Parts: sequence; C-alpha cells; structure tokens
Amino acid sequence: MSEPSPSTVPLTSARTVPDETWHERHRASLSTGERAADVMRNGMGSWRFVFAFVAFMAVWALLNSLTRGWDPYPFILLNLFLSMLAGLQGAILLIAAKRQDAVAADLARHDYDTNVAAKRDVEALLEVNATQLEILRALQDDLRTRLEALERRGPTTGA
Repeated sequence: MSEPSPSTVPLTSARTVPDETWHERHRASLSTGERAADVMRNGMGSWRFVFAFVAFMAVWALLNSLTRGWDPYPFILLNLFLSMLAGLQGAILLIAAKRQDAVAADLARHDYDTNVAAKRDVEALLEVNATQLEILRALQDDLRTRLEALERRGPTTGA
C-alpha cells in the first residue's frame, strides 16, 4: 500500500485573519459629525445628563424665584431654551438612530461573510476527515490482509 501524501491534507484555514477587527475599521471610517453625534447621544442618554439637567433647572427656578432674576415666574426664557433643546435633541437622536441602523446592517453583512468563510472552513475539514477515513479504511484492509496471510502460514514455533 502506498503512503498518503501530506499534500492531500490541507493544514491551514481557507481564509486569512484580518489585521484589524470590523469594529476598528468602522471606528476609523467615522466622520467628525458622526463621532460628534455618537458623543452627544451617549451624553444625553445618560443618568448624569438627566441629573445635571434637573439640577440646572432647579437652580434656574430658585435664582429666578427667590431674587428678582432675569426670568421671572412663568420662566418664559427657560421654556424657550427647553424647546430649542428638545428640537436639537430630537434631531441628534434621529441622526444617531439612523447611524445605528447603518451600523447594524454593516455588522449583519460582516456576520454573514464570517459565516460563509466558516462554512468553507468546515467543508474543508470535512474533506480532510473523509480523506483520513479513506486512509484508515485502507490501513485496516492492509492489516486484515496481512493478518490473514499470517494465519494461513500457521502457528510458528517459538524458540
């Protein structure tokens, strides 16, 4: 029986490992505006922002209620600022949500590509496994043939 050649069994993966992750490539591709939208979204969507904003409004109300401040009691100037802030926040949050949808779509595509590459790797491993099974069957047949030949010769006398 001939020896199986090592070249019939692939020793490496069908795909290469990238130098950087998808997240690193994505982060590097962000524009200044996209980074700013992310920073603002993360800031406005935090408890620290909520508490700071409540504290700001409480200080505003106290200063204008207890003293003869720049914005007396129905706080019209504060309402104007709150309305402007709500308009800006809505726009910023919509921009951030739109970007997040794009990120999710890109990540889904990356996951799909990874799955396709992993499938190729598994198929290559299955081919290796099939080749190894063929080699094992050939070795079993060879051993069976040799054992039958030894049995036909009969018992040997020990010295």
